[in-house]
Amino acid sequence: MDSRVNKGASAAQATARHIEDLILEGSLRSGDPLLPEREMALRLDVSRPTLRRGLKILEDKGLIETDAGGTRRIAPLATSLTDPLIELMSTGGRVIDDYLELRGTLEGMAAGLAATRASDIDRQSLTRCVERIEAAHEKADARDEAEADVDLHLAIYEASHNIVLLQIMRALSGMLREGVFHNREKLYSRNEVRDVLRLQHRAIYDAVMARDPVAAARAAEDHMRYTRRALNEIAAAEARLDISLRRIDGGNIAQRP
Repeated sequence: MDSRVNKGASAAQATARHIEDLILEGSLRSGDPLLPEREMALRLDVSRPTLRRGLKILEDKGLIETDAGGTRRIAPLATSLTDPLIELMSTGGRVIDDYLELRGTLEGMAAGLAATRASDIDRQSLTRCVERIEAAHEKADARDEAEADVDLHLAIYEASHNIVLLQIMRALSGMLREGVFHNREKLYSRNEVRDVLRLQHRAIYDAVMARDPVAAARAAEDHMRYTRRALNEIAAAEARLDISLRRIDGGNIAQRP
């Protein structure tokens, strides 16, 4: 996208719309700090008063906020963890399974699109993510590997070049990163699961890089089915352990000799 503003509409509205387009396409993300006013006006080829009016339009829409230090930032977008419905959903076991079921379909779609649409820059980003996964796996660093896992999936959504899919999945990735629906480190705490996940991520990556949409979609769907099954098995094992512990002390409310 040209970094300058198309001034066919009123200058301030055109400036606001240009920044909105950058947000929609994923070039600007939640929390990104914006350049100082003078530099941003030069980059966009608009006057500073015009820029201020355009930013005011975005502030009124809730798309831009100013922090305590006076820096303008992209506001949190579709990732609120304080939404009562999201909080309610995150506490339900059935919802977690439904969430993974939904992701299975969307991940396959994203990987298939990425295989046919990824640019050279997208492919470089995917390669960096896979290299991070390999390095974290080698160090047995569950936290880093889980973070690289989320970043790989996000890079695939970006490479799909479907704006609606990207924004939906970016929101889900934000909740996933914060452990709203499940704790990914539980997966990576088990060596046998870590090994399978590494191979599955490599299979998705290889198919995308080979520009094979069918193989990419299948690999992504297989990965999500495995993740769903593994998490269900972990949850069941934890539930059995909890019951065994409660039986030892009578649920902590019985008198035992």
